[in-house]
Amino acid sequence: MAQLLFSLRNVPDEEADGVRQLLEQNGIPYYETSAGNWGIATPAIWLNNDDDLPRARQLLDGFQRDYVTRQQHDYAQSVSDGSHKTFWQGLQQQPLKVVLYIVLILAVLYFSIKPFLSLSH
Repeated sequence: MAQLLFSLRNVPDEEADGVRQLLEQNGIPYYETSAGNWGIATPAIWLNNDDDLPRARQLLDGFQRDYVTRQQHDYAQSVSDGSHKTFWQGLQQQPLKVVLYIVLILAVLYFSIKPFLSLSH
C-alpha cells in the first residue's frame, strides 16, 4: 500500500525538486499526485513500497534540516547585504501600488464587518 511521504501543498519548487532528487539518488521508488483541476486534492509525494518509509523518512528529515539551515543563512545574508526588500522599501519604490493594496484590504475588511456592526443598531 502506498505511503504518504511529503505533502507538496504550499511547498516551493526548489524544495520539492530537492526531495524528488533525494529519492531518485537513493533508489526509492515514488509517485506524485497533483492538486487536481480544482485544487482540492492532495498534492504529494507517495512511496510505492511501505518498507521504504523508515529510510525515506530519515533521508527526508536530514534534507529538511539542511534546507532550513540553508534558507535561514540565505535570509540572514540578504538582510545583512541589504538586498532583502522591506515594507518601507516597497512603499518608496511603488507607493501607488502599496496604497492601492492597503485601500483594497480596508475595503474588504469594511464590507466583511459591516453586517455585524449594523446588527447592534
